Amino acid sequence: MWKAFILKGESMKNRILFTSESVSEGHPDKVCDQIADAILDAYLKEDENSFVACECFATENKLIIGGEITSKARNIDIDAIARNVIKDIGYDKDEYGFNYQNVEIINLVKQQSPDIRQGVVSEKIENQGAGDQGIMFGYASDETPGYMPLAISIAHKLVRYATELRKEGVLKHARPDMKSQVTIDYTDKTPKIYSILMSVQHDDNIDLDEFKRNIHDLVMIPVAKSFDMNLDFNYLINPTGKFVIGGPKGDTGLTGRKLIVDTYGGSARHGGGSFSGKDPSKVDRSAAYMARYIAKNLVASGIASRMEIQLSYAIGESNVQSINISTFKTSKYSDDVILDIINELFDLRPGMIIKKFNLKKPSFLYKNLANYGHFGRPDLDLPWEKLDKVDEIKEILSKIDKQNI
Repeated sequence: MWKAFILKGESMKNRILFTSESVSEGHPDKVCDQIADAILDAYLKEDENSFVACECFATENKLIIGGEITSKARNIDIDAIARNVIKDIGYDKDEYGFNYQNVEIINLVKQQSPDIRQGVVSEKIENQGAGDQGIMFGYASDETPGYMPLAISIAHKLVRYATELRKEGVLKHARPDMKSQVTIDYTDKTPKIYSILMSVQHDDNIDLDEFKRNIHDLVMIPVAKSFDMNLDFNYLINPTGKFVIGGPKGDTGLTGRKLIVDTYGGSARHGGGSFSGKDPSKVDRSAAYMARYIAKNLVASGIASRMEIQLSYAIGESNVQSINISTFKTSKYSDDVILDIINELFDLRPGMIIKKFNLKKPSFLYKNLANYGHFGRPDLDLPWEKLDKVDEIKEILSKIDKQNI
């Protein structure tokens, strides 16, 4: 019998362990995120000034789409967009309990409240107010080349690579719904993989031992090698025994329910606002991108090994309400110095964030962000991942260092 077990009890004693999870594009929550963002993409393509707040609810062969949209776009076929997303994911058989060809779609989209709109719209982009109140966090760490936490980086790649192999027909009998979970052991100086857990949906009546062996050999081992990590990790694969019923048939899906998967895998705090289905006037999305941009450039400049940024906004107000930073005792510079750099180099007004990152007419599709995280994406050319402020930060730090000699 093909089994592997996580070490328990005393084996975990005195170990420093941290765990993150990810999910594939076939996970029911991610189905909803992708549909919501595909609808956003369609509206922005026709009218870059569209205001979109789209939510989805998916269950067995039924999809409800709701939210508020105000746009000059008139040729948006929401039902067709949703069906194409579901088809691309791979839900194309009745036996999956969610089939793009005959899924029932209920469209409950309505207009955006004029009370919200009046606070956001402005003739001058620099005066544009935040689309809502709230708090947003950004984070960066130097433990990976992409300045992302190690556990979530590996977890994302596991389900992304497994999905690629499924679509290529290499990972035979795999279905769209998948989850991964990675535990990193930080006990010693060099981090290592302590354990990997994967749950991968599969066809019925197959050789489960062979299926699990393929997940280990074709997915887990190559991904661990790609990070130059140890291969002697503990692992679990489909620990309930089988995973035939999945996707929206097995679990209800909701937009915005995988916030930690979308961000830093639990290594940093989260403000609570989701990203998917929201146009960039919603600071839940745009300000979170800016906070990541700031944190990544600061860490890349050498100012700290880890950095967490909190921003807060008031609906209808263009100026940021507060900034908080944490370097987790990894910086030799004071918080005041770091805050001065942020205020000097980064414009935090919502309209200017949109302009900086070209969020109304992005070079990427928002739908592509709905899977495998919004940050640290080497497969996408994302503007908030650029390190174009590092030289300026280093120049400021150099002047400070000379003054302190």
